[in-house]
Amino acid sequence: MFDAVAPRYDLTNTVLALGRDRSWRAATVAAVGAAAGESVLDLAAGTGTSTVPLGVQGARVVGCDLSLGMLRAGRRRRPGLRLVAGDALALPFADGAFDAVTISFGLRNTTDPVAALAEIARVTRPGGRLVVCEFSAPSWPPFRRLYLGYLLGALPALSRLASSDPAAYDYLAESIRAWPDREHLAATIRGAGFATVAWRDLTGGIVVLHRAVRSGGVAGRDADGGADHTTTTRPPAPAGLTDTMATS
Repeated sequence: MFDAVAPRYDLTNTVLALGRDRSWRAATVAAVGAAAGESVLDLAAGTGTSTVPLGVQGARVVGCDLSLGMLRAGRRRRPGLRLVAGDALALPFADGAFDAVTISFGLRNTTDPVAALAEIARVTRPGGRLVVCEFSAPSWPPFRRLYLGYLLGALPALSRLASSDPAAYDYLAESIRAWPDREHLAATIRGAGFATVAWRDLTGGIVVLHRAVRSGGVAGRDADGGADHTTTTRPPAPAGLTDTMATS
């Protein structure tokens, strides 16, 4: 599907988001807070539009995507950018390879988001950062109804004008409606081996930005088949985000 939409993917995203995609990318970059010398993974990077700004402050950035069509388009447009083919469920990177990992509008498209988060935890160093930017449904009922009306009505029409494969966007409204709410996603992120999970709404809750810190232990299961248990100190929530951690 993503190979088919690659030629006009970035333009279509801007049209369907009514230009708000730029501000969502900027908020994601700010939440990652990549510093010079850090290693950052941009997962579900597509053509690399989201990858480039992550390296502005001197971080070593890698974009990773499953779609070869997306990667080919990205390499043509940005030949100096490091783009790697990889499956979010089996990433081609060593344990603890990255200081920060971000995934924008890609977790919802994996076949197993829980397994994808566990794999992200594996490649994030203890104390490293995760930022997930994903579509959601607005919390305020009147705005939610208006937004769902846009998804079901206007969005298909706009995709026919902007996309190289409009049918590929037919799934979008239903996938957003089926996606877990903020609290459930935060709990899933914690269960994958992250702590200090926090979120904030963007554009009235059309998009939600989750941020978390990799716990000090190793996520997953130990050698005898029992679940690992990691306890971490609870630091303050990142500025501007709602702290969702339960006090333990």
